[in-house]
Amino acid sequence: MTVPAQPKARQKYRGESLGLPAEGAGSIAPFGRRVGAFIIDVLASSLVAALFVRRPDLPGVASHLPGQWSLLPLAVEYLLGTVLVGRTLGMYLTGLRIIRVDANRPIGPLRAAARAVLLILLVPAVVVDRDLRGLHDRLTSTAVITH
Repeated sequence: MTVPAQPKARQKYRGESLGLPAEGAGSIAPFGRRVGAFIIDVLASSLVAALFVRRPDLPGVASHLPGQWSLLPLAVEYLLGTVLVGRTLGMYLTGLRIIRVDANRPIGPLRAAARAVLLILLVPAVVVDRDLRGLHDRLTSTAVITH
């Protein structure tokens, strides 16, 4: 006789399955704050790229629009920020940081690089699970939490 499998218990709050608190410092970051941090990072990287890019084919102020060149400072910011301090400028301003969920250790350069590349592709970041972790977080065993 086969015993039916027990249904999995539903998690009570986001981050419970990761051992994170329900609210306050260390809890899963709300999606809106994550988006806000990302927008700040994109704007900052665009401003940095605009300092170095000059497009003679466009007139006036438009000649300083960085276009795809803003991806370079964005990637550098994500890589260095994640490895050195566990957060980007946008995350700092919105009170967020990145942690590893599989070990109590720093993110490390390989995970940070993989996370930055996946984040720049954007699609992995908007496909989220119950814990609001995007594909880039799940593939690198990281989570964005409140600080």
